[in-house]
Amino acid sequence: MVRRIAYALSLLGMMLMLVFPPSALKSQTPAPVSGAPDMLQLTAEAQTWLTDLIRINTTNPPGNELEAAKYIQNVLQKENIPAEVLEIAPGRGVTVAHLQAGPLPDSSRALLLLAHMDVVGVDRAKWSADPFAATQKDGYIYGRGAIDDKGMVAANMAAIIGLKRSGVRLTRDVIFLADADEEEGGAASIKTVIERYWDKIACVFAINEGGRVILQNGKVQYVSIQTTEKVSYNVMVTATGSSGHGSVPRPDNAVVHLAAAVQKIGTLETPMHLLTITRRYFEQLAPIEDEETAKWIRALDTSERADLAARRLAAMNPVWNSMLRDTIAPTELNAGIRANVVPSEATANLNIRLLPGNFIQDVIDQMEKAVSDPQVKFTVQPDPGPNAPASSITSDLYQTIERMAVQQFPGSVIVPDMSTGATDSAYLRLHNVQSYGLLPFPLSEPDALRMHADDERIPLSSFRTGIEFLYRTVHEFVTK
Repeated sequence: MVRRIAYALSLLGMMLMLVFPPSALKSQTPAPVSGAPDMLQLTAEAQTWLTDLIRINTTNPPGNELEAAKYIQNVLQKENIPAEVLEIAPGRGVTVAHLQAGPLPDSSRALLLLAHMDVVGVDRAKWSADPFAATQKDGYIYGRGAIDDKGMVAANMAAIIGLKRSGVRLTRDVIFLADADEEEGGAASIKTVIERYWDKIACVFAINEGGRVILQNGKVQYVSIQTTEKVSYNVMVTATGSSGHGSVPRPDNAVVHLAAAVQKIGTLETPMHLLTITRRYFEQLAPIEDEETAKWIRALDTSERADLAARRLAAMNPVWNSMLRDTIAPTELNAGIRANVVPSEATANLNIRLLPGNFIQDVIDQMEKAVSDPQVKFTVQPDPGPNAPASSITSDLYQTIERMAVQQFPGSVIVPDMSTGATDSAYLRLHNVQSYGLLPFPLSEPDALRMHADDERIPLSSFRTGIEFLYRTVHEFVTK
């Protein structure tokens, strides 16, 4: 009883410390976990870890994750958690740590907690705060990686440290991995970690980024659990023509033909394809949406109105559009050497995200038909993302996440999710790991869309709630 009273008081203190706590999150606070560590202290420490990690610039390229890896190792070792840094390439490393359920490692039931340390680049002029200073203002921490993915690194640190401090008896091993090169997927990425060090991270379950806890009007509307993801390809589109003096324009100008091709590609609507997991996502979301949105969600399953419904839903939410079809996004343009020289070649990169099971050649055929220009060619670039099988929605881990989400956020809906972005989970799924995306922090849609964008930030209140949610979920899964 004393322990429960102390825990309740710590939770009360934590709530009072929140800078701008959503009122609904208070009402959604669950009962404390038996034998839990001091959550007030743990969340405060996690906030410090996140701040320190943001201040270590791990922009990829070049990454330079080794400094962050050593920082994490030092924190874990102070908690008497065995941790090692594996240097994958010069300046690039990962941190691996273990809590064992028995005297010997047992990968047959192990849970991996995964997050990446590298971040995408920034245009500092577009930020209202230094992207690598972890500035606190208006109830947020601003910084590159606050959401993607250093917030998750800090949450995973809190989860494994919380388990260690609680002294709870584990029923399965827990493995921590802070990895590198996720944003570029190069030589220091999880592909290399798996190839060289699978014995150190071997597991059958994993929690990674990818899912969402979506806030609407200050209350958690739904929790999405990522079970699969789209497949990333890059395709180079090249237009050729005659070079010459800028004072003598010619109709075969490569830049003009490229511009026309990109315009047609940018407005190309690929066919709608409603996957089983996406159908379930929308079916479970429909009851909590407004009537107009729900009407079009229900129409997705009708033969006569499905395409119209997809267009209406796409206009409401660009993420929904990407969940319903293969997408093509022009991302880079390159042409010319001088202002007064007409180049003989102009190129653009197309970032294509395929629905699992679809084929890149089908999309190229659609683009070639839409462009219909003999001066324009398409070339698939090497190293596409893996096309991995989906994780099960009936596994013990999925059902645990589902159950704990309902407890943490009463009244919310839990939905399986296909993420439109790529994650390291795909490589784990290729190794028969049931890997699930669960970014545990309640975020509004506008804040979630700041990932990879200017002024990336995380609400302090949501960060603390996410720490507790993840800890409770992991605790439940590894002690039952």
